[in-house]
Amino acid sequence: MKRILKYAILGLVHKQEMSGYDITSQFKQEIGQFWSAKHSQIYPELKRLTEEELIEYRTSITGAKLEKKLYCITPKGTRELIEWLASPKELPETEKDEFMLMLYFSAAIPKEENKRLFKDQIAKRKGKLEHLYESKKSLQLLDENLQAPGSQQFGHYLVLSRAINREESYIAWLEETLSLFEE
Repeated sequence: MKRILKYAILGLVHKQEMSGYDITSQFKQEIGQFWSAKHSQIYPELKRLTEEELIEYRTSITGAKLEKKLYCITPKGTRELIEWLASPKELPETEKDEFMLMLYFSAAIPKEENKRLFKDQIAKRKGKLEHLYESKKSLQLLDENLQAPGSQQFGHYLVLSRAINREESYIAWLEETLSLFEE
């Protein structure tokens, strides 16, 4: 099985030098729209990538004594990242969605409880969608050539556009399904 986290980290440090904290933060922000990784996964992977000579680090001193490692990609790491980016991909496994799993068994709870669950999901997804709209607006302010392939932020634009599309579609389906409970 491929270590996908490996490629996510290589891609991040290919864009710019980052600390482990910076990398972890990216999984809570931009990358979190389509991939997740925990602190407990990232640091062992950084160690492995360093041992494989795909990344290297320099130690930076901040403040009086605080040392942090700043990681960057090596030429070997760049070759491996490019090879992965250029290779055809299989369809991903089915995405885990706890709400869908709950719905599969939803006949076990009353209709009113199902309605409450749908309304809760709609509210949460609308909140997420609003955040995505704001992120896209901020990104457009940074780069007016955002939609041009080759633009530094083009990949981020594509991911945000897909995340927005996914949430809009999910909300439309939730609202349509909720109306079945209200008939």
